[in-house]
Amino acid sequence: MANPALVAHLARCFASGETTADRIAERAAEVLGRTWFWLLPLARRYLKEHKGSTRPKQHDVIRFLLDDGEFRRRANKLSVARWLMAPQRMQPVPAAATWSLPELVTAGDLAAWLGVSPGELDWFADRKGLNARTKRAPLDHYHYRILAKPRGGLRLIEAPKPRLKEMQRRILTEILNRIPAHPAAHGFCPGRSIRTFAEPHVGRSIVLRMDLQDFFPSLPAARIQAVFRTLGYPESVADLLAGACTHRTLSSVWRAAEPSISGAELFLARQLHQSPHLPQGAPTSPALANLCAYHADCRLTGLARHFGAVYTRYADDLAFSFDEPGDVSRFTSYAAAILLEEGFAVNNRKTRIMTRGRQQRLAGLVTNARLNIPRSDFDQLKATLTNCVRFGPAEQNRAGVADFRAHLLGRIGFVESIHPGKGRRLRILFDNICW
Repeated sequence: MANPALVAHLARCFASGETTADRIAERAAEVLGRTWFWLLPLARRYLKEHKGSTRPKQHDVIRFLLDDGEFRRRANKLSVARWLMAPQRMQPVPAAATWSLPELVTAGDLAAWLGVSPGELDWFADRKGLNARTKRAPLDHYHYRILAKPRGGLRLIEAPKPRLKEMQRRILTEILNRIPAHPAAHGFCPGRSIRTFAEPHVGRSIVLRMDLQDFFPSLPAARIQAVFRTLGYPESVADLLAGACTHRTLSSVWRAAEPSISGAELFLARQLHQSPHLPQGAPTSPALANLCAYHADCRLTGLARHFGAVYTRYADDLAFSFDEPGDVSRFTSYAAAILLEEGFAVNNRKTRIMTRGRQQRLAGLVTNARLNIPRSDFDQLKATLTNCVRFGPAEQNRAGVADFRAHLLGRIGFVESIHPGKGRRLRILFDNICW
């Protein structure tokens, strides 16, 4: 029977970040006090198994050692000759080495970088889920809002409180925003928008729209931790970073749901949110979701290219377009299978196959002949502005918007970004309003 302490210490040598079998074998020999002939082949097998993969967890390396027949036969005769206490270090995948990420190799480094004490960091990260079991709401780190979806189901907005939000914003700006997004991803990416998402599909024969179900809460903390380990952070630091960016929802939150939301919908939502997940409303969630979807984006881009299609994604909205009619139903099945393998589920009720003979809409924009605003949306905004000119803006602010002037300017600005000509007509009306 192998000595657990010895196996754990050897696992640290193997997962130390060394990239050559010779160096790993040397470090293991220092621990064992002898250069055993089987150490070098063992190191080679380890590197082969984890080649190109995420930085392995400690327990994954231990499992590798205990599953290796050669090591298992000799383990009961081994002992620790020297305890190596080398400090941990960053171990990024090759692509991440050029991203200039902050070097944080201990929990203390991370706490100091975020401007909190180690105890506060552990509280915010809540790796043991203690906050979710408390009955004292002030100890929770989030504000909640439950929204009923128009077509059934609900959406839970989980907005972090100021101190946690400040920490998440730093993680976003100094770590996540330095990682390039996949070319197909257009949501929450600097320099990209719903315009760049929809533009590649203008004037195409067939447009296929798919929607991912529960995009944010379906991403568990384990996947987020794997993202940070891929960036090179040691397991202990990746655990804390993932904990600060994920959340386990309090069971008491669901008592505030509207009576119109059915018990079955509440049950499903509660099941989905009871484990640590990406909270919809945290600054870090969109960037982390894009990173989690990176491999799926690669596979879907390849599938689209094989079928002569174009692929883009805006958060949970996926768009494919084809120049020539083909077996789009078969393509849809392949795409859904890829997404399922990558840990995502398709909301089949929102899947649409739109031909050129009908209005093709993506993210609220029309893509048939040119990128455009839907006529009904334009006419409604034009009517509102016309009535503001005739009867005054107060009469038209039926929803009680706090800053109605800024609200209208924002809507006009959006129209201008899509169709400058229509935007100019709306702005002329706006300039005639007496405020």
